[in-house]
Amino acid sequence: MRPLWIKNAAQLVTVAGENGPRRKKEMSELGIIENGSMWIENGEIIAMGTTSELEASFGARAHEAEIVDATGRLVTPGLVDPHTHVAYGGSREREFEMRLEGSTYMEIMNAGGGIHATSRMTREATEDELVAQTTRRLDSFLQHGVTTVEGKSGYGLDLETELKQLRVMKRLNESHPIDLVPTFMGGHAVPVEYKGREEEYIDILVNEMLPRVAQEGLAVFNDVFCEVGVFTPEQSERILEAGKKLGLVPKIHADEIKSYGGAELAAKVGAISAEHLLKASDEGVRLMAEAGVIACLLPATALYLREEAAQGRAMIDAGVAVAISTDCNPGSSPTTSMPLVMNLACISMRLTPAEALVAATMNAACAIGMQGRVGSLEVGKQADLVMWNVSNYQELQYLFGVNHVGCVWKKGVQVVG
Repeated sequence: MRPLWIKNAAQLVTVAGENGPRRKKEMSELGIIENGSMWIENGEIIAMGTTSELEASFGARAHEAEIVDATGRLVTPGLVDPHTHVAYGGSREREFEMRLEGSTYMEIMNAGGGIHATSRMTREATEDELVAQTTRRLDSFLQHGVTTVEGKSGYGLDLETELKQLRVMKRLNESHPIDLVPTFMGGHAVPVEYKGREEEYIDILVNEMLPRVAQEGLAVFNDVFCEVGVFTPEQSERILEAGKKLGLVPKIHADEIKSYGGAELAAKVGAISAEHLLKASDEGVRLMAEAGVIACLLPATALYLREEAAQGRAMIDAGVAVAISTDCNPGSSPTTSMPLVMNLACISMRLTPAEALVAATMNAACAIGMQGRVGSLEVGKQADLVMWNVSNYQELQYLFGVNHVGCVWKKGVQVVG
């Protein structure tokens, strides 16, 4: 593979620095190189600097390289989406109409819709059918500048379908350009057939599902939906602690619909991240900051459900590292547009344009343990990058609802544009 030389970028946003989650003022530090240039070999970043600096170092090798002139363009790390439910069967557009007619998320779910509807469709789909559907979503992520995605199971709610979802993600991680990081989420809901027998389902999850997932090495993380009407904090803690004993890192859907102690539980169990957090308590946020739990905020979900967004500004000011995500799923956020999510983070959660970009790159990578490879443009890291059809990072957030992606490279290979 020929070397790749990207030169003359109006702004090369590196987000370079410590390979850890950024907090407070660190979330505004973008490491911008004006008239920036990068030299890439074998999918890895070899050198970065101004174009004149790289001309001095690599000019004699220019004939070897594929040269991309980024004059007038913004170049950033590939975006990272740290919370998706990307591998599922079917669609739920009728529920969108039902919500507009007045039904709530939990009313739809309790009537057999919501997660349960997708569970039925995912159980019925073959593995190959799920691969085909998920591939289309991953292709769309790439077209929106996303090069790394976390994906959750949780639409099976039985052993075989949960394993099927995770195997689909394993196949796609091996065959698709995107890095797909798997999370087991058998604790997404209590299946309809176990209504009234919740503890029996949790026994199956803890004693059968989790050991099998760990034995087959199908997941990195273990997630649970800690919410009124789903799993209590005590049940959630049992599920997360069982996963920890098997080497699965805890994540938690917390305080989305009501303040329920989810943020506090995330701190208690040492979760890598807590997701949603629309109703998180001040005490929960304080404990998350102390424990180093990353807040993974989902502004598109709040918009889609017509809820007030999470308090991203207050969380950053309190010292919590904030990441953002599409929450791509069929019921409450059927989108693959991380650029839109960055826009919404600014508009509805009062993040600055710089903070939104850090939340979608380095902090998002930290929320899925990928910061050693992705999330910033630094020597030795994967050459995952996006060239945008804007000239600066402020313009990227200012011109909202538009896909400004020009070209995308994954491990130094152009995959879009």
